[in-house]
Amino acid sequence: MAAGAVGLRRLQWRLEEVEQRIGAGDGSAGTRKVADELVKVQVALNSIASKRERIKILFKKIEDVIKYLDPQYIDRMAIPDTIKLQFILAEEQLIPSRAALLEQVKNLQPILDSTSIQGTASPPH
Repeated sequence: MAAGAVGLRRLQWRLEEVEQRIGAGDGSAGTRKVADELVKVQVALNSIASKRERIKILFKKIEDVIKYLDPQYIDRMAIPDTIKLQFILAEEQLIPSRAALLEQVKNLQPILDSTSIQGTASPPH
């Protein structure tokens, strides 16, 4: 716990040092200067990149990678209901046997919840 507090204080000190070095700690004028310089750099990079076809292609691929890394991407790529129906129908013959096994587990649940079973240690994996 103390190590975490020391680490937090050190991180805060480092952040204050960075703010002082870039001028953000003095007020909004320093922050504005840094932001303006970053905008200038971005504009310069975009103008350079617009002149090069390969860089345009790379930027497009980066956008695609970012899109694919989005956790919501798979949710947006929903499986149509017809495909879901085909999955269910393909497993139609196995469903009754799996339902019977589930019913067996449900009937044995009181035994599985008994204190004699819960008191035993699980085997090492």
